Amino acid sequence: MPLVATSIAPLDFWAKTSGTWLNVLTVLVGTSIGLLCRNRFPPTFQQVITQGVGLCVIFLGLTMAGSLLKVQVGRADGLILGLLALVLGGLLGETLQLEMRLQQLGDWLKGKFRGGDRFTEGFVATTLLFCVGPMAIVGCLNNGLAGNDDLLTVKAIMDGLSSIAFSSIYGVGVGFSVGPILIYQGCLSLAAGILSTTLVDPARDPRVLLVAGVGGLMVLGIGINLLEIQKIRVSSFLPALAIAPVIFWVATLIG
Repeated sequence: MPLVATSIAPLDFWAKTSGTWLNVLTVLVGTSIGLLCRNRFPPTFQQVITQGVGLCVIFLGLTMAGSLLKVQVGRADGLILGLLALVLGGLLGETLQLEMRLQQLGDWLKGKFRGGDRFTEGFVATTLLFCVGPMAIVGCLNNGLAGNDDLLTVKAIMDGLSSIAFSSIYGVGVGFSVGPILIYQGCLSLAAGILSTTLVDPARDPRVLLVAGVGGLMVLGIGINLLEIQKIRVSSFLPALAIAPVIFWVATLIG
């Protein structure tokens, strides 16, 4: 979605972060609805819901990962750059023990607020899903650069609907994902002004596409975890989102 100039006057705090606040609201509302419906579903229904959400998340991840095919830097295509970012990011994430630290944060919140058995699982899964997608990245850049929150509004509605399904499975832990959403999206929107000279159109910028593609592979991992096919340590790959633009820059220098 191209950026559209709004006005000469600088944007205020609300104009830059409006989409993020709406996203927080929809996740809270969706979680509340899911909690109200949770006890009404027998175990077989919850299993079907989990599998349905897992399949949709896998499809979303594959769609997002397709962004890698749109990136080309010299002789290196986006798939190779994405692989490098994912491997290096995963190694760094394991060194920093990000998976364990995010689990510990979820367990701390669970103990503090007396969450259920699957509190941490729901918190981790939804935090990753709601934060690593391209709609979060491009939407925040549009919101922070031009005050355009259209893309984040669409994301907010999608996240709200997803929260209904996830909270009916995992419980109240899903609602606590609003903390990371607020910090991640809010900071990205506020910092967007720094990137205004280099990102004219975030939706088509190859660096953003590379990050979006890497995020898509991580979302794919979340779907695999939901279906219990294989345990993917998705949190360990989080540094790949920051490493991807660096790899793009290096590839540009090499040619």
